[in-house]
Amino acid sequence: MDNISRRSLLTVGLGAGLVAALPGAAVANSAATSIADDAGLRADPFLLGIASGEPWPDGFVIWTRLALDPLAEDGLGGMPSRNVAVAWEVAEDSSMRRVVARGVELARIENAHSVHVVLRGLKPGREYFYRFRTGRHISAVGRTLTSPAPHETPAALAMAFASCAQYEHGYFTAYSRLAQDHPDLVLHLGDYLYEYKKDSYVIPGGNPRDHAGPETTDLASYRQRHAQYKADADLQEAHSIAPWLVVWDDHEVDNNWADEIPENADPSQLNDTTAHFRQRRTAAFRAYYENMPLRASSVPSGVDMQIYRTIQWGQLANFHMMDTRQYRDDQLAGDGWQKNVTERFAENRTITGGQQEKWLLDGFKNSTQRWDILGQQVYFAERDRAQSLTVDDVSMDGWDGYAASRRRITQGWVDANVRNAVVLTGDVHRNWANDVKVDYKDPSAPVVGSELVCTAISSTGDGNGATTDPVMAWNPHLKFYNDNRGYVNTKITKDAMTADFRTLDYVRTPGAPVSTKASFVIQDGVPGLTA
Repeated sequence: MDNISRRSLLTVGLGAGLVAALPGAAVANSAATSIADDAGLRADPFLLGIASGEPWPDGFVIWTRLALDPLAEDGLGGMPSRNVAVAWEVAEDSSMRRVVARGVELARIENAHSVHVVLRGLKPGREYFYRFRTGRHISAVGRTLTSPAPHETPAALAMAFASCAQYEHGYFTAYSRLAQDHPDLVLHLGDYLYEYKKDSYVIPGGNPRDHAGPETTDLASYRQRHAQYKADADLQEAHSIAPWLVVWDDHEVDNNWADEIPENADPSQLNDTTAHFRQRRTAAFRAYYENMPLRASSVPSGVDMQIYRTIQWGQLANFHMMDTRQYRDDQLAGDGWQKNVTERFAENRTITGGQQEKWLLDGFKNSTQRWDILGQQVYFAERDRAQSLTVDDVSMDGWDGYAASRRRITQGWVDANVRNAVVLTGDVHRNWANDVKVDYKDPSAPVVGSELVCTAISSTGDGNGATTDPVMAWNPHLKFYNDNRGYVNTKITKDAMTADFRTLDYVRTPGAPVSTKASFVIQDGVPGLTA
């Protein structure tokens, strides 16, 4: 992305200036919106919906991307080869009558006609509504929020989190049900999309729908895949209900990638050399930014893109959004489950990289919030499949494959006297609820935190509804398991964090109802889970 497009993200574009993002600017910028009056587009270009994210006390990011044909093979959504002016408005009411900010942004062809507007100057802890317009076409209205003022402790926060939405494996009904639960904040913990081409990742009974295009390896194919997912009505509904905080896992680039190392050396998929995989990663990162409501600090620079960051919700909570892919050491002994891999305990192995680890540990030391919540991707607590004192059998892709890295993070929040540490996890397509320890080999070691693992939105299909897993018998810190699809709702107050595991009985066909499979409570100042 060139300097001009970066600058437009910050200045709200087309000469409207920062005043366009300030309260009371509606009248002052009424003339500016006329620039978007004649876009020359005969069909509706808002087929990919709208989104918001990155809430802070006086603003947030609002996003859209124009497309006339989401599945266009060149990844440009069937749009004309020119920039298009897009007007935007932010209001205090859903009918958009009490407009407090408006302006115009260019949807640039070099950015696949995506638009990021960075709002500043709004009131803290407030609900707002927004929409976009170009020519005679008007987007849906979205709801979003600013975070509370830094010194305030709100009475409660309704936060939902989700992960793993394989388009081919089922319908995104869970996103619609999440929206109907009306959260104030949504965390997406990765695998927002999947890279596979049609018929290469098939569930028993066959996939109910198919990916368009090839396996994603270049900018055009990543853009096309993002557009296919964004065109889904259920996903659009979830994006429009609340601001999102997003982080990636592996499938946004390549299954089980680690730093600059792909899953497999495959000459047909730009994975045969490090140089080629760097090209693939660069394309994936750029498309990810173009399609997410991220702030300008996450604009990618070639092969690098910083997505780890902390978002404060007043004095109630810190959300430490992490990246466990970009800086990790390669997985040991392959990417899957392995027995007795002693190298996983090596002190120099890291899943976060040194800089991100220091950022997180410093965040613990500086925290004054009631809850410190880690939004991250892969299984955190120890999960040993071997029922033996002399054998262990763990996943090399999760934190078990980086045991010293996990111990440093866990001991870090203990040493910093973090009041309540909660790890949120995706990736494994199942629900889990776990107590967290520093030392899992010592049965008497104290519980120092909690882990909540959300199942998939759709990945691996319906699931069988099971609520126990054999490994729980010899891993007593693993408190709950469930094999359904869905998401997790939480209510966070100064006294407790309640987690409801919301599940659907099926996703192979649309329209499934949602119910609460189980609920857990984490009491303030009392590490661990209670049912």
